Amino acid sequence: MRLLSLLVTVSLTLAVAYYIYTPLPDAIQQPWKLMMLDAYFRTAIHVATLKQWLGFGHYITSIRQSTHGFEGIMKGLISESSPGPVPGVKVSDITFAGIPVRVYEPPAGGEGHLRRGLVYFHGGGWALGTTKKGTYDTINRMVSDELNTVVVSVEYRLYPEVHFPVPYLDCLAAAKHFLSPEVLAKYAIDPERVAVAGDSSGGNLAAAVAQEVSVDDSMSVKFSVQALIYPVLQALDFNTPSYVENQYMPMLSRSFMIQFWVQYLNADLSLVPQFAVNNHSTLQHSAITPELRSRLDWNVLLPQKYKKNHKPLIVEKGSHGVLKKVPGLLDVRAAPLLAGPEVLAKCPRAYILTCEYDVLRDDGLMYARRLQDAGVTVTIAHYEDGFHGCFSLISWPLEFDVGKRALRGYLSWLQNNL
Repeated sequence: MRLLSLLVTVSLTLAVAYYIYTPLPDAIQQPWKLMMLDAYFRTAIHVATLKQWLGFGHYITSIRQSTHGFEGIMKGLISESSPGPVPGVKVSDITFAGIPVRVYEPPAGGEGHLRRGLVYFHGGGWALGTTKKGTYDTINRMVSDELNTVVVSVEYRLYPEVHFPVPYLDCLAAAKHFLSPEVLAKYAIDPERVAVAGDSSGGNLAAAVAQEVSVDDSMSVKFSVQALIYPVLQALDFNTPSYVENQYMPMLSRSFMIQFWVQYLNADLSLVPQFAVNNHSTLQHSAITPELRSRLDWNVLLPQKYKKNHKPLIVEKGSHGVLKKVPGLLDVRAAPLLAGPEVLAKCPRAYILTCEYDVLRDDGLMYARRLQDAGVTVTIAHYEDGFHGCFSLISWPLEFDVGKRALRGYLSWLQNNL
């Protein structure tokens, strides 16, 4: 009996270790911590998918419940080892143009002392995340306090309740409201020092909103700078070097990023395998002109150190009629990398953070190059030991040194450029 118990225990231990273990590059620090975190979220996804199959609601709703529960546990642990909210920062949950926002006002300032302003869009694949919990709340409090900045974090609507272009339109409406002279004056903000920022899908929204505001002649106040944290910027090529090299990397696999895109664009999930092999962007699609393809031609836009020996995957014939079914693929409001040079030339100077071990690395690097080619000043902050999501992993027990360095770099750049 003891032998049987021992065999069962060893078998279960090996099974759990096999499930958790993911080969990681040597440059990744604290690999087992990252594996454990990734295993938790993979489990949440598997359980949520099973619950949906059994008829217990949408899987995204279940994932939200799991992540909110996880955040609650982490908040309890963090509160025992670190101080509470930044003292002096005033937090208000209100609406801008009907869109829920959380406003952070610094303790400094007042009459005669104009402050910085910043609009932030959180990440989460246009389906997850909130302005009011976890790291986003912590980081925005820090920005407000350390940089004497009024931060507006936008609670835009998410999938599955809505699809593109609703999240974009929510963010644009809130941003325009904030940029109005009356609102800036109310919060004592210098109209020459207003930024837009976001991470991942929030970086997508920040880039798209920055483009629209830049070309809108009806607006008297524009963004001074944009800060994009590993932004997702295009959905035509899922075989860039970074998508191929990091397709199984925590915390964002290629397949899951494609699924986020398909959901956001309100397409059928059966298209995910087609998108993975670029059958949705074949040469037979006349709407994808050579000039348009050049806007995301990584063979030209990426430095050789990132191209390595990879070859572009260009398919002659593939999914027929996909562009009619998914028109958002070519919409610059969804895919800012596809914007023309005349639009990019009007964009504010940029800070673009990229991570070596991230499927979205090349999106950010290509956008940086295109902005530079259009005459925009760009700071590229590339983290050789970085991975997707590290910017948010800054608090015990899930802190990573690269995350703390990434956050400090973001704060320093805003300090010096906004």
